[in-house]
Amino acid sequence: MIPRYSRPEMVKIWSQETKFKIWFEIEAHACDAMANLGLIPRENAAALWKAKDADFDVDRINEIEATTKHDVIAFLTHLAEHIGSEEARFVHQGMTSSDVLDTCLSVQLVKASDLLINDINLLLAALKRRALEHKMTIRIGRSHGIHAEPTTMGLTFARFYAEMDRNLNRMKAAKEEISTGALSGAVGTFANLDPAVEEYVCEKLNLFPEPISTQIIPRDRHAAFFSTLGIIASSIENIATEIRHMQRTEVLEAEEFFSAGQKGSSAMPHKRNPVLTENLTGLARLIRMSVIPALENVTLWHERDISHSSVERNIAPDTTINLDFALHRLTSVIDKLVIYPDNMLKNMNKLRGLVMSQRVLLALTQAGASREDAYKMVQRNAMKVWEQNEDFQVELLSDKEVRSFLTEEDIRKKFDLGYHTKNVEKIFQRVFGK
Repeated sequence: MIPRYSRPEMVKIWSQETKFKIWFEIEAHACDAMANLGLIPRENAAALWKAKDADFDVDRINEIEATTKHDVIAFLTHLAEHIGSEEARFVHQGMTSSDVLDTCLSVQLVKASDLLINDINLLLAALKRRALEHKMTIRIGRSHGIHAEPTTMGLTFARFYAEMDRNLNRMKAAKEEISTGALSGAVGTFANLDPAVEEYVCEKLNLFPEPISTQIIPRDRHAAFFSTLGIIASSIENIATEIRHMQRTEVLEAEEFFSAGQKGSSAMPHKRNPVLTENLTGLARLIRMSVIPALENVTLWHERDISHSSVERNIAPDTTINLDFALHRLTSVIDKLVIYPDNMLKNMNKLRGLVMSQRVLLALTQAGASREDAYKMVQRNAMKVWEQNEDFQVELLSDKEVRSFLTEEDIRKKFDLGYHTKNVEKIFQRVFGK
């Protein structure tokens, strides 16, 4: 991923240096396990650990790979250069390349998951704080982009919190799904490798052994992992889209923080654009882009082919790096989001009382009108507001048919905003607990 959308903690997980250190740990722990079983000399296993603090020369490994055309063999050759060919005689015994590659990928995805889980927790904290801050800040709810009925800004933040809380659970499950290792040898039969070696290495790496792995770890696990990342990205876009709408000039109920010295346009000095949430929308597309290839990786020939390999070398770092960056950016946007309660009320009043139409409809039916007749009465007065700029309450009070069912006091009571917030506390308790 390009540096512009990368954070160093996640980038480090996918560095060549980190990858080779994990490969080394897999090989070293495997040798320890084989020594414990009496399969190789203890001194050879001990000798391998001499390379524990070595800085593996990426350029040298690449140089060897240019000849071998095989990255794991290039690494093993370089490892022998560190500890001596005799000491390295039993390294990789009974193992196949996928034992190293797949188990390493699992370790990296687990590490990436830990960062993403922390990111989501930070976002949840920001959403909760803003939800509580604006619990009773009235704004208009919209359906189809059109004014519907009153809600609160706190409820908007709360529903995003609940969505992200579900994503936290999904991310934890995805981490569990991917936390498997496999050292089962060619085609996964353990013919040349005792299953106890796999169990030992997985324990050391905080993984659990893949129950049955052919020559690779089954890719349905990875498909589930990247699908989860795609869902989280869609939730990010969901929040970002709401903010982008609120920042539109004719809405302006909230906007991204605009810092001193910030510029919005090279041509128009007045501009303050929702660039961060637009950026998040774009990043969400990139993250979701990994889902279909991950799903297609599930189908491989027989016990193994490598059609999945080139896909994962791209999507594993890029997708986790993008999502880490996006979650961090969204948290900052929520933390600093500027809210305009007065504009929310102004927007609510643009339709001059129409948002209370359902209350009047229900009052008429409760007063004895049929639903069909009540709907006609309310709608004909509502259309005058749309088409003639009239006031909805005034029109209702002047309508003789409406007044035959409702008194002036009945009608005026239906325009009380507090009616729409009476259950906000109950919803908050459902979302955040008591």
